[in-house]
Amino acid sequence: MRRFLLVLLLFTSRPLGVVAAQERPARPNVILIYADDVGYGDLSCMGATTVKTPHLDRLAKEGIKFTDGHAASATCTPSRYAMLTGEYAWRRKGTNILAGDAALIIEPGRPTLATLFRDAGYRTSVVGKWHLGLGSGDVDWNAEIRPGPAEIGFDEHFLVPATGDRVPCVYVENARVVGLDPADPIRVSYKGKVGQDPTGAEHPELLKMKLTQGHDKTIVNGISRIGWMSGGKAARWVDEDMADVLARKAVDFIERHKDRPFFLFFSTHDIHVPRVPHPRFAGTSGCGTRGDVLHQLDFQAGAVLDALDRLGLAKNTIVIFSSDNGPVLDDGYADGAVKDLNGHAPAGALRGGKYSPYEGGTRVPFLVRWPDRIKPGVSDALVCQIDFLASFAALLGRPAPPGLDSENILPALTGDSPKGREHLVEHAGKLSLRKGSWKYVPGGGGGKSAGPEELFNLADDLGETRNLAGKHPEVARELSALLAEIRNEKR
Repeated sequence: MRRFLLVLLLFTSRPLGVVAAQERPARPNVILIYADDVGYGDLSCMGATTVKTPHLDRLAKEGIKFTDGHAASATCTPSRYAMLTGEYAWRRKGTNILAGDAALIIEPGRPTLATLFRDAGYRTSVVGKWHLGLGSGDVDWNAEIRPGPAEIGFDEHFLVPATGDRVPCVYVENARVVGLDPADPIRVSYKGKVGQDPTGAEHPELLKMKLTQGHDKTIVNGISRIGWMSGGKAARWVDEDMADVLARKAVDFIERHKDRPFFLFFSTHDIHVPRVPHPRFAGTSGCGTRGDVLHQLDFQAGAVLDALDRLGLAKNTIVIFSSDNGPVLDDGYADGAVKDLNGHAPAGALRGGKYSPYEGGTRVPFLVRWPDRIKPGVSDALVCQIDFLASFAALLGRPAPPGLDSENILPALTGDSPKGREHLVEHAGKLSLRKGSWKYVPGGGGGKSAGPEELFNLADDLGETRNLAGKHPEVARELSALLAEIRNEKR
């Protein structure tokens, strides 16, 4: 009998390594929903009462809502650069807000968030707003457009090349303009007018959206843009349909790669100007067009969440929602963003917004859901999008590229630790510094960045209303020295 039991045990038992391998969950899919110009107070899960964002509220309820989550800059191009490369954008020239015909600013072959996932066996894609440049200068929009996302780690791409208010107003899919008629070639210039298309400056009577500043060049779909464009009539987008187009492309990618790990960078155009909601969202928010496109943004997030549920992928998919910078109201078009607020506070209790060195410039909604691993809750950890590269490297068991500003904050992102970064450099017209509850804003600067040295204790002054630099000069000196040290680091 003893011999029989021993044989039975040998045939029915598995080595411990086999058990561990079979019980270890599959590598998670990762979806980053990256909105544009969405402020800290713009979602109902972040305190908004007029605007309703049920799909994003669900994401917050089922995951972790970070109250101190940041973009790496108070404007779009540098935030995206820092998020993908793990390097503060202010360390490198040419990472400011780009023209629509700018060259790619991330050099091909450089390690990025996309190459990290691709090299780990993931299928990678970016869908939506790009604004990191394409080509190497003097792009020919009628031919293959390289280098681009493919050269920095994305297997697939479907892009808004820059922003909706900049030409060219066409989609680019896998290095080609979508729907281009070769008999109607595209010409683009940011130096002078090309072709005979009317401009907003010349023919304001043709505009369906009036202007407050700039944006007065070529008219496309009744809206004048930054820069001049001619040709490509069949390929030009319709602003009202953009959210639907991008959502379909994002869901299509998920459906096609449901049986293997994937990384999707879903970069919505909403709620950037021009704010042109589809008719089914127009008038739904109670606080004007800007609120309506927030509802449209929420629909796009919902399309992704619904696809994950339908395909049975939700449990082992990490979904992150955040924004590239804080809110802006009047950003060049007379869309009623200011007068129609109806009590809505886009930055919540924070001071400032897009372009600002104050907290409203970079502190944004920051939601992370992973049902297989993360317990729902709220975290006060200081976290930043620049840390995605090092954190996901840790998750995948791969080395992070050396010499970067990205830090491994995976324990904070998964809720295993209440602590995130020790300090963070915030980037706007000037650099400022967060350390713990202290916020230091240097004096000097020009234009909108001019002003005295400022020090705030956010623990009891979240709105940065009381300058404590005179009361606590020793703290101001310490943070000033730390900021100078970080700025002067050799990378």
